[in-house]
Amino acid sequence: MNFFERFSRLSNERGFSVNAVAKELGLSSGSVTAWKGGTMPNVSALEKLSEYFGVSTDYLLGRSEYRKTPVISEKDRRDIRYEVEQLMIDLEHGGALMFDGDPMNDAAKESMRNAMQLGLEAAKLKNRERFTPKKYR
Repeated sequence: MNFFERFSRLSNERGFSVNAVAKELGLSSGSVTAWKGGTMPNVSALEKLSEYFGVSTDYLLGRSEYRKTPVISEKDRRDIRYEVEQLMIDLEHGGALMFDGDPMNDAAKESMRNAMQLGLEAAKLKNRERFTPKKYR
């Protein structure tokens, strides 16, 4: 499905024509005609449409089948911080935070903590994409 088909379908789901949506967002009807002909919208128009419909720009452009971009909630962030701290405590008490028998310095520990946090956030997002039922996407 191309951009214009998605734009048209999303507009119809809201009960509006594509021209009515464009007018509401301050976009010209000439832009809509160009999009229908296969021209891609500029970044500004794409961001307005994405925000208006509550979908990701990747979805509008046909790069993703997921309507919404999954996000990490504040509760998820707290859980991840807790998990990282528990992992760091376990590593410190297990003696695994050493390089060639020397204890890891604070900068290296912070780098490891940040890497684990990024990894857990990425895994959380991937699982959210994978396990969210299609009707909620």
